[in-house]
Amino acid sequence: MLEMELAYEDGRSYQKAFTLPLLIGRAPECSLPVRSWRVARQHARILERGGVLFLEDLGSLGGTFINGRRVAEHGPLSVGDEIIIGPCRLRLIRVPAAVRPVSADTGLQRMAQAEIGDAQPAQPDAIVCADGRPPHSDSALTSELSSARGHIEAGFGSQLPAPACDLVPPPQELLHGPFQQETQASEYLRHRRRLHKALLNALDLRRRDILALSDEALRREATEVLSGILAQDADLPSEIERTGILQQVVDEAVGLGPLEPLLADTSVSEIMVNTHEEIYVERGGRLLRHQSGFSSEQAVVAIIDRIVAPLGRRVDEGSPMVDARLRDGSRVNAVIPPIALRGPCLTIRKFPQRRLEMQDLLAAGSLDTYMAEFLSFSVAARKSVVVSGGTGSGKTTLLNVLSNCIPAGERVITIEDAAELRLNHAHLISLESRPPNTEGKGRVEIRDLVRNALRMRPDRIIVGECRGAEAFDMLSAMNTGHEGSLTTLHANSPRDALSRLETMVLMAGMDLPLAAIREHISSAVDLIVQQARLSDGRRLVTAIVEVTGMEAGRIQTQELFLYRQDIEPRFEGCGVQPECFHGAEQQVPLEWLNQRTPLHAREDGGQWSC
Repeated sequence: MLEMELAYEDGRSYQKAFTLPLLIGRAPECSLPVRSWRVARQHARILERGGVLFLEDLGSLGGTFINGRRVAEHGPLSVGDEIIIGPCRLRLIRVPAAVRPVSADTGLQRMAQAEIGDAQPAQPDAIVCADGRPPHSDSALTSELSSARGHIEAGFGSQLPAPACDLVPPPQELLHGPFQQETQASEYLRHRRRLHKALLNALDLRRRDILALSDEALRREATEVLSGILAQDADLPSEIERTGILQQVVDEAVGLGPLEPLLADTSVSEIMVNTHEEIYVERGGRLLRHQSGFSSEQAVVAIIDRIVAPLGRRVDEGSPMVDARLRDGSRVNAVIPPIALRGPCLTIRKFPQRRLEMQDLLAAGSLDTYMAEFLSFSVAARKSVVVSGGTGSGKTTLLNVLSNCIPAGERVITIEDAAELRLNHAHLISLESRPPNTEGKGRVEIRDLVRNALRMRPDRIIVGECRGAEAFDMLSAMNTGHEGSLTTLHANSPRDALSRLETMVLMAGMDLPLAAIREHISSAVDLIVQQARLSDGRRLVTAIVEVTGMEAGRIQTQELFLYRQDIEPRFEGCGVQPECFHGAEQQVPLEWLNQRTPLHAREDGGQWSC
């Protein structure tokens, strides 16, 4: 019988004996059924070959891991090996009596012997090492290896080279270091899961109305309860710091778990949870792996529910994707199984605690003084601006800064999927779209909000991002007396931004010829500001382009400012007077349009300034 210890992510653990071969999978006919979406119907198999235990992965998508490494086939298995299949961790406690604990080399030769046949091997010559030294003194192991060697030579008809070194056990120092650290981390995680489950049972969070308590009161109560549990816990090793594990368990039970310190860290701009054990952060435009993690997938799902529930949104198998926001305005996107194959995913785009101003962009080298003056001047002069760029290029940040250039006496209405804009404006109305309820009703789209905003006497309409048919209503608003409106969209260049606007207008279902759509766009949009995130993590304005009208059925543009890096990184004006200011009371100063501002690297490394 093969005896193993089974431990699951929900805290369950027990020991059980199995007969070989052992089939593991989700199907009922498996000897060890594991109910999880990450486990295939027939996931893996443990079997004996020539007196050696082997593990085979049967082509599963989630993979089979042994001692932290993904394998397709592994052998020989020995006591203490840990196998992870989906949410289940299996540790070998005792192997069958017919299976002897042997080294890897001996196991491979036994496998070769089993494949050749069961014939009695001939007596081999004495085995010596390649350097003439005698083999290891273990006579039983030497005899076993000699027998296998002779049988292989007899079967293949060729002489094997002499072993290059003695078959000695690994030195003691190899049993420490990374292996010991991995064991300690696994043990620490097991205690975290156990204490987390005990705290949930003590608080009875599933029946308690959490919304009736303030965050401070709930955290205080959870801390008191867990402190009492730890005071009576005799299983927790003395080397584990009780204050640290108390803080982590409380954060995961009633807070945001390991995300709490990351949200408080001002140097972190984005948090990405790929799996419950894998968290990445963005610092200074660079993606870095963070050492912390969640105790289980259920903990990640619980935190997602904790984020979206106060906003009246839900996430489940019927609605596995959700957009939300934190109290500080940070944007949240969550995806759970069955859409997310590796487990729940969570992405948090953090925003600065204070409202950024144009001076902050200048200090970061995102644009130069003349470009900043021109953009502020254009917004105050009621020119309609579209900010385009890729994901994470800083579009929303720039839109926030530009919106703060709107004169104080104007009525501003913002429309977003998830409220992210933080305008420092006295006369402000913020609208947010709404997903459908559990019955599939009650959905309010961005397009509906744009139409309704036209009846609310707006001076400016700011749409957080145009993704679809709402682009037509946004352009209509710009063409019907609401000049100076602002929006963002995803595009790689200003010309691509115009093409995307055409496509999104067609998505509105309007049976309009392409020439009419282009005329509609060219008369509505005045300026396109292109944002980009470079390979070194910098976010900057790469182009400011004016839309000048139509000619020969094509929308015409002219470049006003550009970022160039052919000889040296610099911002450069193109020396062209914008046509949208012709006839205006104020003209754009020529010194803005003819500037050339080089970028200089700071001595502290990596950041750039004008």
